Amino acid sequence: MTPRINWPALAAGWALAYGLLALHWTAGGAGFPFGAADPDPGIAKGLSILGGVHRSTAAPVIAAAALGAALVAGLLAAGARLAVPARAGAALEAAAWTVALALGVVVPDYRPLVALGHVPVLLAGKPFGWPDGVSVASQLPWPVLHQGILMAGGVLFALAALAHRRARRGACTTCGRAGLQAPGRDPARWGRAAVWVAAGVPVVYAATRFAWALGIPLGFSSAQLRDMAEEMPGIWWGGAALGGMGLIGSVLTFGLIRPWGERFPRWIPLLRGRRVPISLAVVPAVVVAMAVTSAGLMFARVLYLDPDPDKLAMMGPALLWPVWGAALAVAAAAYRTRRRGDCRTCSPRASHRPHTAADGLRAGD
Repeated sequence: MTPRINWPALAAGWALAYGLLALHWTAGGAGFPFGAADPDPGIAKGLSILGGVHRSTAAPVIAAAALGAALVAGLLAAGARLAVPARAGAALEAAAWTVALALGVVVPDYRPLVALGHVPVLLAGKPFGWPDGVSVASQLPWPVLHQGILMAGGVLFALAALAHRRARRGACTTCGRAGLQAPGRDPARWGRAAVWVAAGVPVVYAATRFAWALGIPLGFSSAQLRDMAEEMPGIWWGGAALGGMGLIGSVLTFGLIRPWGERFPRWIPLLRGRRVPISLAVVPAVVVAMAVTSAGLMFARVLYLDPDPDKLAMMGPALLWPVWGAALAVAAAAYRTRRRGDCRTCSPRASHRPHTAADGLRAGD
């Protein structure tokens, strides 16, 4: 039997390591990724929520927060042995979810999403020497890689909270279920609704980018479109490329509710007819969900601080991205719930009927 992963312990280890890194920054060490140390010109325009901090004051606070998060994760890891009361356990889980949201979607800005969109395009164009003068490394400087590390920590804390909740509720150690399905919690129903929302939002975004690439002044005047194209050559076609990738993602999202999302179609060589690994669908969906949510929150913050009409036209579609991210995460959860199947460990003893995949919802999975 495959050994279970101790997610709270991994989250505690991540937070401890990050706390030590922050202490290194506090002592004057190199690599502080925020504020003036971030070379991206957009930081001075308020694109990063931590763009205005100074290392001398921010690094000690970050170190304390990371070590506090390590304590929370450590208590989650030791919860079963310490017999933590239910209310205290729920409070620890809430704290872990707070850390997960902060690391996963609040602190990061739009650059992880840009990297996700640009790097595949650059890799595809590299054999042809396009685009000239732009490298993959230029899309992944240390501040962007650092945001990826933060997002990974956010995932670990989310998994730690879920694992502790399953243990606290006495869920099956194999599948995570904790009883029968609650009325009205049909994963097929809410999964379909979430997929349609998650697939629809990128279509709105792509429509605006295609319109601008074709010279259609949607939200801008024709003169503004020409001026911006002259100031930043290729901006509209670059946007159209990202819009195209959004449409590809929209189509792939339907795989979360279609048969070809569970078995590879026949036209795919070597893989045809094989079962699609659950993680192959869920992991990319979660990564994209986090990236679009963090980017959408950043654009919302920018527009709130400076409600310029031109910015609204440019960034307006991104205000829907947190909805996109939330719907995609829900769709991925529904897909995973449906694909897990019946559990041989708990099904015979838990009920007179076999468990359904939706029973896992009660385990918080």
